[in-house]
Amino acid sequence: MIVIGLTGSIGMGKSTVAAMFADRGVPVFDADAAVHQLQGKNGRLVAAIEAMFPGTTGAEGVDRARLGEAVLGDPAALKRLEALVHPAVGEDRAAFLANNKAAPLIVFDIPLLFETGGETKVDKVVVVSAPADVQRQRVLARPGMHAARLDAILARQLPDAEKRARADFVIPTGNSLGETRAAVDAVIACLIGSEGR
Repeated sequence: MIVIGLTGSIGMGKSTVAAMFADRGVPVFDADAAVHQLQGKNGRLVAAIEAMFPGTTGAEGVDRARLGEAVLGDPAALKRLEALVHPAVGEDRAAFLANNKAAPLIVFDIPLLFETGGETKVDKVVVVSAPADVQRQRVLARPGMHAARLDAILARQLPDAEKRARADFVIPTGNSLGETRAAVDAVIACLIGSEGR
């Protein structure tokens, strides 16, 4: 089994690329989805997060906007939150691995792969990338997003150029979906051959 670490800065099209791998039959573990489940209604981290950051949860689980306000710009608070969340996501990832051990190729979709040292736990790193102006346009079109918030998020992320330099494969998403899909197919063919699809 070859484990791909799929990453890319905010707004680069990583979710679209992850879906393309899934469409080709490659099992995909979505770290963000795992976090949403852990922090959602009846999620197993909700009580611990409320205890750590009072007023950040409600009937539907963690209020991500309130939690974001509680940790954004506070490195110590962010570290405390990560120390709670990362081990729980790791447990879910281990279960996913066990459930898909027969697959020749799997994808870990991890936004902060390099930032958390996750590249050491995968066989190959695939970085999703688009031009900076395309990225900014995509992110600022999201509800509740503004330039200052985007800048704060980008400050926590390794620069795109550095991610690309450290990648085994780069999948560009600034052009057509067809070109992006062709790049995904090329990665699969390179790693497991066209017969793996």
